[in-house]
Amino acid sequence: MTHLEKFHDVPVLVCAAEGAAIGGERDALDLIGDAGYQGAQWVVVPAERFADDFFQLRTRVAGYVVQKFAQYGVGLVVLGDISRHLAASSALEDFVRESNGGRQLWFLRDREQLAERLRG
Repeated sequence: MTHLEKFHDVPVLVCAAEGAAIGGERDALDLIGDAGYQGAQWVVVPAERFADDFFQLRTRVAGYVVQKFAQYGVGLVVLGDISRHLAASSALEDFVRESNGGRQLWFLRDREQLAERLRG
């Protein structure tokens, strides 16, 4: 289940914590299509909705998913605690740090942090 919210006039498609795991390009395209239909610029997905492969960079799942979002000009936010994944991979730590410096993919703790990032 998804719903559209606005954060500082930015339309954001927010996904529920319950639901099928996001595990690849097809899942990304479904979310992108929903975002486009609802006029969202960003899609927020709770971290627990991602398959573990997403956080294991050697699988390239994250790359495929993020590439689809970039191709369609929709931002992706992974929202929630990913500390167990970060503890297992210094490469993931670097990826998160670099992603959070950009405007395409953010890994954020909570909705407050999301609102702050979208403020300006």
